[in-house]
Amino acid sequence: MACRLALIALLSVACSHTRTAAAADAPLVGLKTDIEFAKIGEVSLTLDAFVPEGPGPFPTCILVHGGGFTKGDKQSYIKPLFEPLSKAGFAWFTINYRLAPGHRWPACAEDVETAVRWVKEHAAEYKVDVARIALIGESAGGHLVSYVGARGQGPTRVAAVVPFYAPHDLEIRIRRQNKLSENMTALLGVTELNDETWKKLKDASVKVQKGLPPYLLIHGDKDATVPIELSQTFQKQMLEAGNSCELITIAEGGHGMGGWDKLKSDYREQMIAWLKKTMK
Repeated sequence: MACRLALIALLSVACSHTRTAAAADAPLVGLKTDIEFAKIGEVSLTLDAFVPEGPGPFPTCILVHGGGFTKGDKQSYIKPLFEPLSKAGFAWFTINYRLAPGHRWPACAEDVETAVRWVKEHAAEYKVDVARIALIGESAGGHLVSYVGARGQGPTRVAAVVPFYAPHDLEIRIRRQNKLSENMTALLGVTELNDETWKKLKDASVKVQKGLPPYLLIHGDKDATVPIELSQTFQKQMLEAGNSCELITIAEGGHGMGGWDKLKSDYREQMIAWLKKTMK
């Protein structure tokens, strides 16, 4: 009898784990996948869209993945933000963009701008509040949302920008390293540090000026890939220009939000609270 009870208990635990895993892998209710938002030559750019239940319109986030401008897709790296945004009642779109070296700068930035325009054009269909759209990106995607957010006008203007561990200023980053990284060679098509390269790095950097939307920077203080000093410098420039710019520092945080859960950081809750306050 004892063996039989033990077997039943083990089977119960196994079934519980199976149900839990299945629930974790189950698609979100309200999620539509692989929607084409642009066709550039032979490249089809797609996004996934989540729409909450209810009449809307909803505050909306456009998510841009990282990967050093050369890899990644709409379901990689940025994925830890899907569930918290969904539970908080945000509509969101996670996008693909053209990658280097097959597609040089500014192709990736242009694709983010195209996505912003597409979301606004399809606002009624996806219950989007066009006055409450935020750009959120991490690493290379953080740089892209920072760049697009700073230059957005009219149909590409957004209400808020949240870059995670973004370099912002590619020129400063390379000057500190005093060497070209492989992803910069891939992105810009440059192989040595000369006047032309410095100009390309400057042109691909974020231009801070007065009148930018509010920014929330999120960065780990142990990031060895993109040092937190780059976000601190950007925040200083933003504040000096009269813009709103806050910085959440992840203590002991490295590069990539995927490793932050073990630090028990509440960065997601802080981000949601900031978005709700900023886009109320």
